[in-house]
Amino acid sequence: MLARVALAAIIASAPYAHSRVVSADPIDNTPHVLDGIVNAIAVVGGTVVVGGSFTEVSDAARTTTYPRDNLFAYDLTTGKILPGFAPRVSGPVFGLAAGEFGTVYVGGEFFGIDDQRSRALARLRVSDGAQVPGFAPRIGGGLVTTLARQGTKLYVGGDFTSPRTALARLDASTGAPDPGFAITPDSSLTSQVKVYALAVSRDRLVVDGSFTTLDGHSRPQLGLIDIGGATARVAPWRTEAYAPKCAPAFPSYVRGLDFSPDGGYFAVVTTGGPRGGMCDTAARFETYAKGARIRPTWVNSTGGDSLYAVSVTGAAVYVGGHQRWLDNPQGRDSPGRGAVSRPGIGAIHPRTGKALAWNPTRERGIGVKAFYAHPRGLLVGSDTTRLGREYHARIGMFPLP
Repeated sequence: MLARVALAAIIASAPYAHSRVVSADPIDNTPHVLDGIVNAIAVVGGTVVVGGSFTEVSDAARTTTYPRDNLFAYDLTTGKILPGFAPRVSGPVFGLAAGEFGTVYVGGEFFGIDDQRSRALARLRVSDGAQVPGFAPRIGGGLVTTLARQGTKLYVGGDFTSPRTALARLDASTGAPDPGFAITPDSSLTSQVKVYALAVSRDRLVVDGSFTTLDGHSRPQLGLIDIGGATARVAPWRTEAYAPKCAPAFPSYVRGLDFSPDGGYFAVVTTGGPRGGMCDTAARFETYAKGARIRPTWVNSTGGDSLYAVSVTGAAVYVGGHQRWLDNPQGRDSPGRGAVSRPGIGAIHPRTGKALAWNPTRERGIGVKAFYAHPRGLLVGSDTTRLGREYHARIGMFPLP
């Protein structure tokens, strides 16, 4: 019984494999977020948990409006908003991760939930939104931007200063820092080191952020950590792809990442401005390559528009931001030769790196900030109201055909 529980926990945290590309026609029963932006999505059993910066949500028919402070949940099958899950989160939510026993981890820039002190990270019951007793992570000095759970361990990234700097591994039950994980991001490109995204698969953790070193090892904006042993260590994997500068407004520009379902490769997306190189691109890297100058397997450029989120399902690498084009390496805020129109959302072939025909379109706005692949399809969170040429305010789902 224990072995089955442990395996289920690991599978729940891994990317979900799809055998085909999702439909370009969103389902009709998802609710709507009526203001702000959706930053994070997690699925806990049959419940979708949505986090961001917002104050109101409505049912799919737009007949009933519910006040919700930066966090809400709905039934994956029916789209019904859960009335019992209405925690009052005092600030924006940036990261979510499914927990065991019907719980969800919530990370962000907040100091309390339901008038109870809880800084930047909490664990809540999905049944009623209450905090789970005994989980006390003691995050201090900054916010939490990203979360990933693997079994009994919770990986946390952000710009916090305790219990570690910007990156920590915690006990998923108690929130206590793991003494076997002491990797420190450092030599920041910005005033304070920040981890933007992380993902975990098997024995590797991939992280990106404003750092240029991990534990003193040169890792410009992107690094892999070997988590296969009792003590985590920086993996012998290094790329210089993100060492060159982009536009001055983006001193660090690597944003989203995701492992393939089997963990053999991962994809990375960036912002940066129309400078060429790795600015405003999606790229694939092989997880177990070794060396100091590892090059991407492929690069797909938008030609000058930011990408913020990526989801790798095996059938496709889905990317989202406020891009106008893909396949556009010669574009500089313009469509170069070979560019294809993919407003706001697109899909890339995992092997060739070329845009797939899938083109549902979305209102661009700031951009897609969250994807979540699951057995029934792909959930999408953003700041706009048009997805797949239909009204789907800030949250929607493309089903598997």
